[in-house]
Amino acid sequence: MMEIFLIKLIIAHLIGDFFFQPTSWVKDKERKKLKSGKLYLHVLVHIVLIFIVFLSFNVWKVALSIGVLHLIIDALKSLFQTKKNARILFFIDQVLHFSSIVLVWHIFYNGYLDISFINNTRNWILISGALFLTMPTSIIMKVIIAKWLPESDDESPKSLQNAGKYIGILERALIFVFILTNHFEAVGFLLAAKSIFRFGDLKEAHDLKLTEYVLIGTLLSFGIAIVVSLIIMGLVA
Repeated sequence: MMEIFLIKLIIAHLIGDFFFQPTSWVKDKERKKLKSGKLYLHVLVHIVLIFIVFLSFNVWKVALSIGVLHLIIDALKSLFQTKKNARILFFIDQVLHFSSIVLVWHIFYNGYLDISFINNTRNWILISGALFLTMPTSIIMKVIIAKWLPESDDESPKSLQNAGKYIGILERALIFVFILTNHFEAVGFLLAAKSIFRFGDLKEAHDLKLTEYVLIGTLLSFGIAIVVSLIIMGLVA
């Protein structure tokens, strides 16, 4: 199967970028940019890994092509990266790397990706349900429980910025996956785990209003996620 070549190229990339690239190399590239010897050593590692995963030197054209593209992408990243855009550039960098791998695979192995799933109604229903449980649900919950938001005289932040919102999104995403894969018992474990983590904070706070606010938010988040997930499961069944 032609797909095995794509899988091997992806494995080589993952090993090269996440296993064989020490933090010291990353910092050296950020500091010296195109003058960094670690940049070129990193690209060489990727080329060697392709030879290793294919167990052949006949793929030198493939290895060289990916090496050149990898060098261009990493060089551009090093030139444009700042402290403010480092996070977004990391994801852009990976998207470009995987895109270049698919391009090389397509050119040298006549690879073809089946994207017929894009026109599948079932997939669009799943996507809509998953999206609804992210920001839309967070906004809906904020509107519902805003009147119960506990007032605090302490202006210093006690938690990470927007942490509660992202925790809620993650827990609803997990519930969505659990229910659609018929693992309803996992929802109970998730609720229990969150309760255990929250118990210490609520116990130390000695604030009944805060406790009630957290319970309302948690149960509302779980409730919406369960109802939406059941509706989506019924639609795609």
